[in-house]
Amino acid sequence: MEATGTDEVEKIKSKFMSAWHNMKYSWVLKTKTYFSRNSPVFLLGKCYHFKTDGMYTALNSLQSYGPNFDKINTEISGNVEEFRKDFISRIWLTYREEFPQIKGSALTTDCGWGCTLRTGQMLLAQGLMLHFLGRAWVWPEALDMDSSDSESWTAHTVKKLTASLEASLAAEREPKVLSSHPRGRSKRSWDDNERRNEVYHRKIISWFGDSPLAAFGLHQLIEHGKKSGKIAGDWYGPAVVAHILRKAVEEARDPELQGVTVYVAQDCTVYSSDVIDRQCSFVDSGKADTKAVIILVPVRLGGERTNTDYLEFVKGILSLEYCVGIIGGKPKQSYYFAGFQDDSLIYMDPHYCQSFVDVSIKDFPLESFHCPSPKKMSFKKMDPSCTIGFYCRTVQDFEKASEEITKMLKSSSKEKYPLFTFVKGHSRDYDFASSPLHEERNLLSEDEKKRLKRFSTEEFVLL
Repeated sequence: MEATGTDEVEKIKSKFMSAWHNMKYSWVLKTKTYFSRNSPVFLLGKCYHFKTDGMYTALNSLQSYGPNFDKINTEISGNVEEFRKDFISRIWLTYREEFPQIKGSALTTDCGWGCTLRTGQMLLAQGLMLHFLGRAWVWPEALDMDSSDSESWTAHTVKKLTASLEASLAAEREPKVLSSHPRGRSKRSWDDNERRNEVYHRKIISWFGDSPLAAFGLHQLIEHGKKSGKIAGDWYGPAVVAHILRKAVEEARDPELQGVTVYVAQDCTVYSSDVIDRQCSFVDSGKADTKAVIILVPVRLGGERTNTDYLEFVKGILSLEYCVGIIGGKPKQSYYFAGFQDDSLIYMDPHYCQSFVDVSIKDFPLESFHCPSPKKMSFKKMDPSCTIGFYCRTVQDFEKASEEITKMLKSSSKEKYPLFTFVKGHSRDYDFASSPLHEERNLLSEDEKKRLKRFSTEEFVLL
């Protein structure tokens, strides 16, 4: 009887906390993000400069860049509209509520604890977008989203508490979501390539749906996290999330995902032969193609606080065409960093509670999976623990990327040792490395678990 009573208390406590977090994260303040007209903006390997562009309410002032970026091969655009379209086209994954109950818990929302899993999802989603759609792809309906209407879709809990207010606002909000997109092209006029891209756009989002069957949905990620001692409601750090993503991709059963693999650096070291082995691993009986690889590198950018000496390196990383972003944030909150301007990082914020969307239905609404406007944060506020991500389609791409990143690591490092390194050979060639066979059986090897104690201060305390 006592156990039953305890269970009931835990369920009530869980429901109370869920309701509180749903309220807390269901309102988003309308805050403008200001950009300089005189400084370039970098977004996942693309460079935008607004100096000669027309008027734009969120842009004004400032300086130009130094010599550190003159050798970076980036595409440059001078159109604010192109930047907006590019940013909005990235997949945005946030807190959700009222989704199917997470196995082994009473939770139907991740409000207050799932933000690092969400930023990990966003990084993986960007890697899959590069793989299936390419970096040049943009969502045709991106500019139909109203950036001034930056509130999230209101959570169910708040709707119940503010029913009369919601009723009065419903007439204003619904036409924006259900609009016929007058600026966009009719789907009937799309060519075969655009139709194919639309299919993959929806398919990628569906892989991150909040249901037990979604390959990279919250439910599956939590199941993989159990093998490293994590359960639903726990906080997750960027290093642990990197390993969870690796396991999720390894165990994905969709045939479309068999051409992608994930490699997680060990002890801040990328072993080139291990990466190439993963890329050249068996795809299926009818293909000899190599796999694309998403490389995840957990690092610390300092001790208790981020060392500003690493600023130029972070900028350089986000300027590379191979970069798929950074799982990071500031203390107590995780963000997905996708770009920068001057000394400020551009990010997507998962801390908005939106209603569950059933991605299994045909033509499910896409709006809540795309962020209408970017946010910026000073590099100085960044938490030192983060995971950096890269995507390489072929072995040749990986070799080229490793050379380019190695040069950047050497040139930007003021310390004796760089943040991480690329070395020739396999991890088994080094005494301190864990065995690949052991890693196949467990989410984290024993050596990795010991190593991750070094990251004990990296975990975000989520409130």
